[in-house]
Parts: sequence; structure tokens; C-alpha cells
Amino acid sequence: MEKKLVYLFIALGGAAGALFRYFMSVWLNDKITTVFPIGTLVVNLLGSFLVGLIYSISMNFIVPVAIFRSLIMVGFLGAFTTFSTFSLETLLLIHEGSFAMAFLNMLANILGGLIAVFLGISVTNLINVLRGLV
Repeated sequence: MEKKLVYLFIALGGAAGALFRYFMSVWLNDKITTVFPIGTLVVNLLGSFLVGLIYSISMNFIVPVAIFRSLIMVGFLGAFTTFSTFSLETLLLIHEGSFAMAFLNMLANILGGLIAVFLGISVTNLINVLRGLV
């Protein structure tokens, strides 16, 4: 695939992912009032699950991998998930003296993210087994 096309797919996916993150995070923070940054946690865990799922799909099925990875994994999910916001929110919790919340936020985002990627890959593997593809 041409590099210009890859760049276009990354840009389109990134724009969509950033907008989706913003709207989802605002919606969650409006619905759930807490000092805990729930919006960022949910988008990071969902994004981690989806990156595991999509990675596994791209490895196990015949799909146009360059398009898949550039549009969805690098573009959409790269912009959808947010390490910088997670870091800022954690630092703000520490600054406010909410050390337990800051620790919980770190644990939930980092460990939860790893578990979510694992679950995304596992779901694809289970589907492959059930369909007799493995």
C-alpha cells in the first residue's frame, strides 16, 4: 500500500478516535459523578480490549492488514485511548492528596489495560476454536 494512503487512513482513524474519546468521556463523566477519572479509565480499557481483539483478528484472518492497522489500531484506537490524560489525572489526584485514588487509577489503567488486551485476544481465539479455524 502506498505510504500516502497509510497516512490518510491514520489521519481519518485518528480524527474519529479523538472525537469518539471526547464525547464518550464527557458523557460518562456527566452520568457518573465521582472524583475518580472514570471516563479516561473506560476509554482506555475499551481501547485496550479492542486493540487486543483487532490485533488477533488481523493475525488470524485474511484481512488487508496495512489498512486495518493504520486505520483502526494506529489511527482510531491510538487517538481513542489516552496515556497523557491518564497521567495528568493521576498527577492531579496526587496533588489533591487523593493518594489512594491515584494508586487505584494507576492500577486500574495499567493492570486493567493489560487484562483487557488479553481478553480481546482471548475472545478472538475462542471464536476461532468454536468456528473450527484453529
